[in-house]
Amino acid sequence: MKLKQKLAVLIVLLFIVPAKLFAQDNQFSAWAALFHSQKLSEHWGYSFDGQLRSHDELSYLKHILLRPSANYYFAKNKVGALGYAYIATYGRNTAGDQTFRPEHRIWEQYTYSHKVNKNIAVAHRFRLEQRFLGHTAANKNDQYFAQRLRYFARGVIPLKKDSGAFNKGPFVALQNEVFVNIQNKNKGNKHFFDQNRAYVAVGYRINKMIDVETGYLNQYIKQAESYTLNHVAQLAFYTRF
Repeated sequence: MKLKQKLAVLIVLLFIVPAKLFAQDNQFSAWAALFHSQKLSEHWGYSFDGQLRSHDELSYLKHILLRPSANYYFAKNKVGALGYAYIATYGRNTAGDQTFRPEHRIWEQYTYSHKVNKNIAVAHRFRLEQRFLGHTAANKNDQYFAQRLRYFARGVIPLKKDSGAFNKGPFVALQNEVFVNIQNKNKGNKHFFDQNRAYVAVGYRINKMIDVETGYLNQYIKQAESYTLNHVAQLAFYTRF
């Protein structure tokens, strides 16, 4: 099977999970992200990602996310991590006034990566989150604790054939992430399933340490009695030192 045929099959499979195109609530947003990883020694390193996420139709900044971690490399393709995340969520109430809710997370993660046909790099990530959601500005009695499990898979497909390592050139990125609630779901959406994020992007590897990409992310969010489909335009930078 040729690379283009494989790419078409992967794109179709990627969007099977969030295939409901006509949601009760369709939104359009934009996200910007920086993902950085730094290896300090044979076994130790750290990572950081920062993200800005807009509300529907870029009306205001809804989320600011800061997420550092300490990493342990069991092997080159097997990495464990222990991290912290701070998420600031801004909103608007029915009167149009601004609301704010902070969230703190502790999270544990394991990532396994491998190659397919010597060209396609694939990563699998399992993340467990302990979520401490603070009070909203309008309600001083709604803080709670919950746990969530996430599974993420990402494939990077070079568009230029090269028998060696992929260190420069254009690529296509495909990824999907599933979120499930495993503790205190009744304080959230009241369901085991939380959300799914499917993503397709085109990018360019400037060198083996820097990637830049832009793409479309389909975020299917399960609510208590309905669901939301968020169509996201994303710009992302990846650095590896």
